[in-house]
Amino acid sequence: MEKTITIYTDGAASGNPGKGGWGALLMYGSSRKEISGYDPATTNNRMELMAAIKGLEALKEPARVQLYSDSAYLVNAMNEGWLKRWVKNGWKTAAKKPVENIDLWQEILKLTTLHRVTFHKVKGHSDNPYNSRADELARLAIKENS
Repeated sequence: MEKTITIYTDGAASGNPGKGGWGALLMYGSSRKEISGYDPATTNNRMELMAAIKGLEALKEPARVQLYSDSAYLVNAMNEGWLKRWVKNGWKTAAKKPVENIDLWQEILKLTTLHRVTFHKVKGHSDNPYNSRADELARLAIKENS
């Protein structure tokens, strides 16, 4: 039987582009794991995607995943069918322009074939303690590397 893992993710950039950080909080039962990382030159959107990627990569076996993010870019791409259309259209947007962050989207596509992921949009900087912790992890990664 597959485990169900909950992951909260967030990304941040100081300047856009600028120094960036990502954070993820993984939860299974009473177990918690926090991970984070830094990029010296990136964008907020790339850090949002990287947080989801690193959260999913941290899983040791295929699982059902409830992934929570305050990134409309990430959640809408997954839930509104944007990613499927980009692939179908040869990685072009509806406006026939190349998809931005294609390298990260391709990684997400690969990871979502390994795991059964449901994406959920959460309001950023609100009263959700898990989203707040993911945000804190992302900002600490920037601070500790600046």
